[in-house]
Amino acid sequence: MKLPIAITLVAAFGLAAAHAADLPPASTKTGVTFDADIKPIFMASCMPCHSSKGPKKPAGRLALDSLAATIKGGRDGAVLKAGDSAHSDLVLSVAHVGDDPDSFMPKGKNAKMLKPEQIGLIRAWIDQGAK
Repeated sequence: MKLPIAITLVAAFGLAAAHAADLPPASTKTGVTFDADIKPIFMASCMPCHSSKGPKKPAGRLALDSLAATIKGGRDGAVLKAGDSAHSDLVLSVAHVGDDPDSFMPKGKNAKMLKPEQIGLIRAWIDQGAK
């Protein structure tokens, strides 16, 4: 009975390690903050769908236009784990990592994937506590 659980755990940790290897590295910048560093990225790439200030509700009920809303998450819960960017859904989504292309962001007609430097800055922000 213990063997299937062990296999499941090994597979899960192996998958997580594989995903982390596909991520751009976290930026080495220190003191990364939402307002100064992350909000401009979100404003340029995410606001058409994830703004709380438009006529429609944000996609997935995930608003990314404030620190509090980003930390809160959306319909499916939190999108980041402060201190652990490699396992944060937000990072995996914008880095296009995983098995579900429908979860990759940004999406839409004119959407462009974030640059590795932007993803690295988001990673550093999360790893530094998402403040």
